[in-house]
This record gives sequence, structure tokens and C-alpha cells, in this order.
Amino acid sequence: MEFTKTPGWMDWYTGPSTPRFQLPAGAVDAHCHVFGPGAEFPFAPERKYTPCDASKAQLFALRDHLGFAKNVVVQATCHGSDNSAMVDALKAANGKARGVATVKRSISDAEIQAMHDAGVRGVRFNFVKRLVDFTPKDELLEIATRIHAWGWHVVIYFEAVDLPELWDFFTALPTTVVVDHMGRPDVSLPVDGPQFALFEKFMRDNSNVWSKVTCPERLSVTGPKALNGEQNAYLDVIPFAKRIVEQFPDRALWGTDWPHPNLKDHMPDDGLLVDFIPHIAPTAELQQKLLVDNPNRLYWS
Repeated sequence: MEFTKTPGWMDWYTGPSTPRFQLPAGAVDAHCHVFGPGAEFPFAPERKYTPCDASKAQLFALRDHLGFAKNVVVQATCHGSDNSAMVDALKAANGKARGVATVKRSISDAEIQAMHDAGVRGVRFNFVKRLVDFTPKDELLEIATRIHAWGWHVVIYFEAVDLPELWDFFTALPTTVVVDHMGRPDVSLPVDGPQFALFEKFMRDNSNVWSKVTCPERLSVTGPKALNGEQNAYLDVIPFAKRIVEQFPDRALWGTDWPHPNLKDHMPDDGLLVDFIPHIAPTAELQQKLLVDNPNRLYWS
């Protein structure tokens, strides 16, 4: 099947640099995606965007180039609730990948079990209105309750301004809850301001809540960008991510977000994104927890 990319779509960066930062042995890229290829795994009719192809082979090549041991492949919204491309990637990874699925209320126990056997360990609930159509909260709660029986967790994607209205729903979830990209804070606001303080309170008050300190390239307002060898990229995001890593060292995860869907401003060099890590996890102990211990505990134990 032929797909035409969304106009202005930015393809992922080819030929990423070799990171200067030496990843600890066993490091996990805990947030990445596969797109299609569309000819093999068609994109969903209800999708809000049509991406470039980004295959499992290309993802695994990046994993090896950057120095990661394993991946967590998160279902991309362009595939809707058809998890075939993601599950295919898990099966091809020979134990080196785990997955996060998007499912509907109608999913059967047998389907959950089959995904579990392939390596799926969570489901994603997306509350970013420009990316998905809203799913009723009672349906999401029902899904969360069912997948909890397999020991799966719930990944939530939302924007900081929406946390107050979603708080009661999030705190009612019976599983471990993993927040994508720190809940997308507005990094032009003070790190000590009320918006980020609310997110910190959310994590402090709820010991089942984890956070990915991912996507500085999405959150940054002033940069500089992870391009052209820049070793001090996204300075405006560092204080936010560093706070989470240092306050909640056992509940933080990191990932590339390759192939970086829906970026409008620039496409980062993934090697330079890896070089961002020591800025937010400045000690070997914090790096070990962020990149090895935490993702392995959540996805492989």
C-alpha cells in the first residue's frame, strides 16, 4: 500500500554521530517507535498524521550504533490499535525489546496473552488532543484493570496544562503509571513555578508514578539544538529533567523517541541526544539507575 507523508513531515536524522558519552553496560532506550513500513504494516485509517517509514531493522541499527543493549518500543498513534508492527519488532529482537501497546476495550484475554508472550508490558493512554480522538475514561479504567492482571503498567501522555483535570483519573489507575516526557512542561516557565511543582507533587504523592525524562527536542524553546556536534543542547530543559532524576532516581526512564514523530522545528542527531544524558544524570549511580536498573526492573523482571 502506498502512503503519502504528511506535508512538511521531517524524516529522522541519517548518519547520527557516535555519542561521546559512554552508556553503561545494559543500557535501555526506553522510548522509541517503529512506523510501518507502510507497505507491510499499513497505517491506521483514523490516524492524524502519516509518517515516513521507520523499520525495525533501522531501529536496531540505531540501537547498536548508539550503544544501547535493548529497546522499549511504544505503539505509535499512526498505527492506532493495530499493534502488528510493534509486536513484529519485539519478536525480531530476540528478547532485546519490550513493548507498550494501544488497545481497545474489546481486546480478548487471548490477545492480551499473545502480546504478553511477545514482550508487551504496558498500554498507552494518550490525552494529547491533536494526536488522538478522546477515549472515555471509564473505558480506559476498565482496560487498566484488566491488564493489571498481567502485571502490565499504563503509560500516559498529556500536556502540563491538562494535569489538574486529569489528576483524579490518573490517581485512580490501579497499575504502575509511567508519564511520557515529564508531562510536557512549559520550560519557558520557572522550574520552581506552580506548573512543574504540581507535576513534582503528582510524583511525590503517588509512589506508583514514574516519569520519562525524554524529548528535550520537543520541549526546548531556546535550545541550542542537538545538531552540528553541540555538546550543550537544550539547556532550558536540563533543570526540569535533572530535578526528576535527582528527586525520583528509582522512577525515571530515558529514551530517544526515535524516529521523532511530528517534529516541526528540527530533527535532532540521536548521538547528540545521548550526550544530553550526563547533563540530567550527572553521576554514574544516577546514570546506572536511569538507563539500566529502572527499565530492566519495569520491563524485564
